Amino acid sequence: MTRTLSTDSDGVFRWTDLAPGTFLLLVHREGFENLTHDDLRLGAGDVVTLELTLSPSAVSATSASRLPRMPELGPPLPAVTASASATTYRELRRRPDAEPGQGIITPEILPSTQEVFLEMPDRWKVAMPEWDRYGRGGEYPYVRESHWWDPFNRNRLKGDEPIFGQQTFLNFTATSDTSLDERRVPQMSNISSAQPGSSGYFGRGEQFALSETFRFSFDLFHGDTSFKPVDWRIQITPAVDVNYLNVRELGIVNIDVRDGTTRLDAHAGLQEAFGEYKIRDLSPNYDFLSVRAGIQEFSSDFRGFLFVDEQPGVRVFGNLHSDRWEYNAAYFNFLEKNTNSGLNTFQPRHQQVIIGNFYMQDFVKPGYTTEFSVHYNKDDPSVQYDDNGFLVRPAPVGIFQPHEIRAAYLGWTGNGHFGPININHAFYEALGTDSLNPIAGRPVTINAQMAAAEVSVDKDWIRYKVSAFYASGDGNPRGGRATGFDTIVDDPNFAGGLFSFWDHEELRLPGTGIALTPGDSLLPSMRTSKTEGQANFVNPGLFLVNAGANFDVTPKLKSFLNVNYLRFERTAPIELLLFESPIHNTIGLDTSLGFQYRPPLSENISITGGAAALFPGQGFRDIFSGTTQFSVFAEVHFQF
Repeated sequence: MTRTLSTDSDGVFRWTDLAPGTFLLLVHREGFENLTHDDLRLGAGDVVTLELTLSPSAVSATSASRLPRMPELGPPLPAVTASASATTYRELRRRPDAEPGQGIITPEILPSTQEVFLEMPDRWKVAMPEWDRYGRGGEYPYVRESHWWDPFNRNRLKGDEPIFGQQTFLNFTATSDTSLDERRVPQMSNISSAQPGSSGYFGRGEQFALSETFRFSFDLFHGDTSFKPVDWRIQITPAVDVNYLNVRELGIVNIDVRDGTTRLDAHAGLQEAFGEYKIRDLSPNYDFLSVRAGIQEFSSDFRGFLFVDEQPGVRVFGNLHSDRWEYNAAYFNFLEKNTNSGLNTFQPRHQQVIIGNFYMQDFVKPGYTTEFSVHYNKDDPSVQYDDNGFLVRPAPVGIFQPHEIRAAYLGWTGNGHFGPININHAFYEALGTDSLNPIAGRPVTINAQMAAAEVSVDKDWIRYKVSAFYASGDGNPRGGRATGFDTIVDDPNFAGGLFSFWDHEELRLPGTGIALTPGDSLLPSMRTSKTEGQANFVNPGLFLVNAGANFDVTPKLKSFLNVNYLRFERTAPIELLLFESPIHNTIGLDTSLGFQYRPPLSENISITGGAAALFPGQGFRDIFSGTTQFSVFAEVHFQF
């Protein structure tokens, strides 16, 4: 019995209803050598799939492709002389008990290069096809049309395609930060009381603060992929701030009591203006060495314990060993800050800071990163009044004469996990000199320490944590050795961070021109201002114990709960300034509850808020009063 069958346009043929037995298969096509398979066995229920390849005939130069050969492929191979081995086949069988269609490889002719690849003159402008998988709308894998106002999809202003050429991009970022703070803090009535005839030493401490800050960042860079460090970058970020303060006592918004109890102020500053250049690549794994010069943001450790600021400087940075090692060497020459907004001015500060740090990933064990650092703070003698008329340098206590500070910090910090236990720690040793400390009334040598540690465990959607913070205090404020720890410009995210009353709010020391705590700092440093004053190493120090939890309520909503126990390490510096003794060590209990809500599940819109209360201990009552202090705040962030 002989049967003849032709293939379809794809070269596929099928025979069905064949009886079991042995068959002879002959395949013929014009221009190709015949293929013969003379021992094709077919059992009952078998499904046999053959993959056949025909070799061109020796007298035929016909191409197997239906399209002309691409020039890039070179000349065609010479014709092959017909032989028994020139024609091959491969037999693939399927088990009789297999499901229908299982294990069968469908034979097909491979398309030519021209049929697979399409040359595009500009890879950044590839037209996307229409997409409507279900025919009823919904989520799509891409958007065909882009708009300049849409930061989520392809946008030239967001660095998704070159602004010019093939590797030069512009990333424009605009942010709006609105913050409001309603608080009650200890406040003196001052000489010119807002309530004539009142006899209380402490007046009404209720205050309301509102601030709106706009930042516009223009980041022009030359590079390739997101993994490869940029070749060069120019970034400029101007900022504008409008702020309002309403208090209940005079002499707070300005040294001139005639300015009343409210203040409306505005300031524009340049927060970033730097150029960056990649000096060289150090390995095929994107290890590099770069330099950045100009006004730039820099944080010198994981939690912002010692230095966080935007200042002009030069920084050399890079990585090694496939980014397992990272390093920075930086020099900053400070600018003065605007008092009410915290933005940069263009007035020199007469302060220089040198920083070097080195990070090692997977140190000791994978998942743990450690950092070793050295900081040097050179703060020269100067006289400075803030924008509200108050003297901030030198501090107006004791012997207030211009003096210089030379302080070096040796640090070791770490962040990561050991198994299920998350750990974050820091230790700093401060050494140096102060030519004339105003509280000690003499030159002093500096020898102070700071230590912090946080341990946490994640259980489902809750992170439980405990932490402790220690800053050494000075027990002999008139001695020649200053042992109270102080930083350069800190902004710690620790023990509740901005949700904590003690960390977030400024507490002015009554009867002096200095603050017990300067705001956005854990340290009772007794300096006039964190940004405009000088470091003071004759201070009471601090011991803090924290217990708290972070809750991932939903993917969009997080909440934070913290309880801090606070006490001074030494109270002698406060007793000396207030002429009061004894002052006890216990500060009190700081409790806070906060939340962060991100409606679009991104950082483009976020709402952060919280409430905190400080329940005074005996030491706080000795300095201020027994009234419970509180703050309620909210921050709204928009980003394009």
